[in-house]
Amino acid sequence: MLYEDGSIIVIDKPSGMVVHPAPGNPSGTLVNALLYHCKDLSGINGTLRPGIVHRLDKETSGVMVVAKDDEAYHQLIRQFKNRWVEKVYVAIAYGNIKQNDGLIDAPIGRHPDQRKKMSIRSKRGRVALTRWKVLERFGSFTFLEIYPKTGRTHQIRVHLSAMGHPLLGDPLYGRKGIVQDPKLRECMKRMNRQALHALQLEFNHPHTGERIQFVAPIPQDMKETLDCLRSMV
Repeated sequence: MLYEDGSIIVIDKPSGMVVHPAPGNPSGTLVNALLYHCKDLSGINGTLRPGIVHRLDKETSGVMVVAKDDEAYHQLIRQFKNRWVEKVYVAIAYGNIKQNDGLIDAPIGRHPDQRKKMSIRSKRGRVALTRWKVLERFGSFTFLEIYPKTGRTHQIRVHLSAMGHPLLGDPLYGRKGIVQDPKLRECMKRMNRQALHALQLEFNHPHTGERIQFVAPIPQDMKETLDCLRSMV
C-alpha cells in the first residue's frame, strides 16, 4: 500500500493479480484483499467491484487508486472521464524506435475476429490517445515512458502493437520465439508477463481538491530485464 486516508486507498498492484472477481477468478483478487482490509467498501459500486474506479490488466503492475466512500467514488470517476487524471507508464517494446516521442491516435474496439483481443480495426472503436517518449534504446528493444490520455481496454498494448513495436513478453499482442539471447530469454521467463508498469498517478483528492501524485517504483522483474538489455548493448 502506498497511501490511505478516510476516502481513498492507493496501492502498488503486483503483476499476476486480477483487479476484481470474474468467471475463472472468484478469489485472490485485489477486491478480495481490499474487502478484507477495509470492510466498509462493500456498498460502493456493487459487490463485485466495490470502490474500483479504474483497472490494470492482470499481468500489469503498478499504482492504482480505490475509493472508500460514495463521494470519493463519484469524484474519481468524474476525473477519469474528463481526463483530469495524469497517468505515466513505463514499458519495454520490441524494435528500435527511431523517433524520440510521438502520439498514437487510433480508436480501439473489440477485435473483429478474436473476442479476447482489442483492435484498432474495430468497426465500433472508441477514441484512444497514447503519447510516448523514448527513455533508452537497446538495439532491438526500446524502453519507453507512456502517457495514455484515454483509458481503453488494453490501450497501450494495442497501440504499441499497431505501431509495430509490441510489448516484450505480451502473450496476446506480442511476438513469440524471436528472442535468441539465452540470458534475455531467462530474464523474460522470470518476468513471465508483459513488460508494462503503471509508474505514476496524479489526480485531485476527492475530498480536499488538493492535487496529489503517487509513484510505484519499477518492480524487480522489470529491473532485471532492463539490466539484462543494458548488458547486451
